[in-house]
Amino acid sequence: MSVTDGTTVKVQRPAAPPRGWSRERILGWVFVCLWIALGAGLATYLFSAWNPELFAKYAPSYLSGLYVTLTLVAISIILGAILSVPICYARMSKNRVLNAISYGYVYFFRGTPLLAQTFLIYYGFGSFRPQLEAVGLWGFFREAWYCAVFAFALNTAAYQAEILRGAIESVGKGQWEAASALGLSKKQTLYKIILPQALIVALRPYGNEIILMIKGSAIVAIITVYDLMGETRRAFSRTFDFQTYLWAALLYLSLVETLRHLVDWIERRITRHLHR
Repeated sequence: MSVTDGTTVKVQRPAAPPRGWSRERILGWVFVCLWIALGAGLATYLFSAWNPELFAKYAPSYLSGLYVTLTLVAISIILGAILSVPICYARMSKNRVLNAISYGYVYFFRGTPLLAQTFLIYYGFGSFRPQLEAVGLWGFFREAWYCAVFAFALNTAAYQAEILRGAIESVGKGQWEAASALGLSKKQTLYKIILPQALIVALRPYGNEIILMIKGSAIVAIITVYDLMGETRRAFSRTFDFQTYLWAALLYLSLVETLRHLVDWIERRITRHLHR
């Protein structure tokens, strides 16, 4: 109720919103039920088709393939991170030549499939064996493992460079101006003020990039690298049992979920000062 010029005016409250089942809510519950049914069916199939002898025989191979996958992704991410720093610097440079070269690099590796890049390196460089032998590089490019690491590092460097560039540019210019007013050099400002803030912004995109690399690493099985998917293909070719691929899917899902929760935990830890 409100009072105006000594008179009392009744204000009618709006009607309560309907609490029925909307179409969107019904569709949502239908999809949830479908996912629950799919998960229950998958669990039932794995339980009914469980073969202890098969598991005991191929479990060591799966662990070996998992180790290869993790090693491949870890080395590629580290090498890509190192390579992304000069690429990011060139992308942010006012020098047109450096900017054009880095832009072309990022455009190519982000615009073409990782599988095509791996094939170009593994099969493409293999066609230049005499030239590579002359410069002593044939021992590197004849190994599928090294070609896979090389291709993955070049690919992820392009993505990490863009992640780093976007994170740095997300920090306001006022930070640079304030640091300059305090007498800090550009190098001190970058390492002590800009990068700590930029890495908070870049943390989740970096986590997504690692997840994409884990899932994309399955393509190296095509070039005879026995990673997790490579061992899965070998197990299926000997048993023709579909559950071998289900095991691989569950392992990949476990890796992704573990990494996702780890990134969430790190983000909560480093942004405690931002929560009130």
